[in-house]
Amino acid sequence: MSRRPNTSRRFAENASLPFMGALHPKSRPSPLLSIGLVVMGALLIVGYLYRGSGGRSGDIAALNRLDGGVSCALELQRLVPILKKAYGDSTRKVLHVGPETCSVVSQLLKEEDTEAWGIEPYELDDVDGNCRSLVRKGLVRVADIKFPLPYRPKSFSLVIVSDALDYLSPKYLNKTLPELARVSSDGLVILSGYPGHQRAKVAELSKFGRPAKFRSSTWWIRFFIQTSLEENETAVKKFEQAAAKKSYKPNCQVFHLKSLH
Repeated sequence: MSRRPNTSRRFAENASLPFMGALHPKSRPSPLLSIGLVVMGALLIVGYLYRGSGGRSGDIAALNRLDGGVSCALELQRLVPILKKAYGDSTRKVLHVGPETCSVVSQLLKEEDTEAWGIEPYELDDVDGNCRSLVRKGLVRVADIKFPLPYRPKSFSLVIVSDALDYLSPKYLNKTLPELARVSSDGLVILSGYPGHQRAKVAELSKFGRPAKFRSSTWWIRFFIQTSLEENETAVKKFEQAAAKKSYKPNCQVFHLKSLH
């Protein structure tokens, strides 16, 4: 996961209005023009609402719907109430690591008795005012997670990672996973895509430089064992109970690991 140069996603907006003759006062309004204007208006409203959610999650969400992809950062926002039930007091100080961390941190900060920080593994481009504020306050920072994290051991009660690890090779995972477990005191939660799923291709190529590699749960478990990371069985049971009460069906794989002590 090398640091990529500032490359913002630009969406062409060169569309011209069709059927300009229909705007002439002596012309009858075209049904196609009316429909087109309604659709354009709806898209602009939806885009505005998503853009205000923090970071660039609105762009990612729209691309996910268009390309049939899955963003585990968006999935995590559905999971926050369940994680609060499963981890209880361990959600007092949370570090989120991964793309779209401004959106995740913003949501976590709205939770009662929760402090939150975030690490964005890639350069932040075209962010909104909320994200700039989080960066200015030091709550969100950009850092290459292939290198040691700039935190002391057990700096956070819980560390949550979404999307970021799917772009790392095993060579870098060997270094990054123990680092993530090192800075947590009560556990590490990993969200990873299911094999066979895809993410928004346009977003991947512009931001990550390459597509994600989705591994099976068997692959991940074997890798956890190789890196001496243990499953947090207590957290797994509580998470499953809380998820069942919410009738939650995951779109991403969720792993619960113990911290390194």
